Amino acid sequence: MATTGFTARRAAFRKLHESGCFVIPNPWDVGTARYLGHLGFKALASSSAGFAFSRGLPDAEVSCDTMLSHIAEIVAAGDLPVNADFESGYAHDAEGVARNVRLCVETGVAGLSIEDSTGDRAKPLFDLPVAVERMKAARGAIDASGPDVLLVGRAECYLVGHVEPLKEAIRRLQAYAEAGADVLYAPGVRDRADIQAIVSAVSPKPVNLLMSANTGLKVSDLADMGVRRISVGSSLARAAWGGFIRAAKAIAEEGSFAGFDSCAPFAELNGFFREDFKKH
Repeated sequence: MATTGFTARRAAFRKLHESGCFVIPNPWDVGTARYLGHLGFKALASSSAGFAFSRGLPDAEVSCDTMLSHIAEIVAAGDLPVNADFESGYAHDAEGVARNVRLCVETGVAGLSIEDSTGDRAKPLFDLPVAVERMKAARGAIDASGPDVLLVGRAECYLVGHVEPLKEAIRRLQAYAEAGADVLYAPGVRDRADIQAIVSAVSPKPVNLLMSANTGLKVSDLADMGVRRISVGSSLARAAWGGFIRAAKAIAEEGSFAGFDSCAPFAELNGFFREDFKKH
């Protein structure tokens, strides 16, 4: 796609973050990306875990080159802005993060996230000074190669089981904001009070919230709390896997095809992709 097309998407994506609240769902392949666009969502986000599962791999075991190809494929699938789940930048050192962020920007993304998880269970988070340097490196790489791309700073405190996840997440997110992050994100937070505390602590920077389960909260509730955007991570992929697993187990364990009762109709899917194919 022409660079001018990327510019328009990036401008539209930045505009979405200026006010209100929007959902940015996570496809894991071209088909799901195109269907989500068909439903009227204004932007998409990749899912590192959703894609990994489709390749028969656990999360965080997809190579940087393979993930870059996947992100480029999602970007090319339609005309919506795409935010890349870029894990921890596929490097530990700041120089490596900067190098890989530049490559990610070249795919045409409108935004990308960098997390502070090390992947080491013994020490799951980078020390804050190191994490800040990594964020600064990502910011510098974006400014040099795609200054209109949004940088999302992720604090993984809730996901790694930190003893004081709220306090530490706020400390880190505030530091990432100062280091140049445009959007702040602490995946795993569910408590209303914690969500509101994070939104307040990093204001006026926009906050992304992960909804990975049916907690009873709706988009309108999160909007009232001041959340700017809502992503779902691997949840849509896991919903699809849930249907597949139930149907496959029914065949394997019971000799039953009852799991097919909830299948999307072939005519509906085929009809959608036939019309979509004509457009592309």
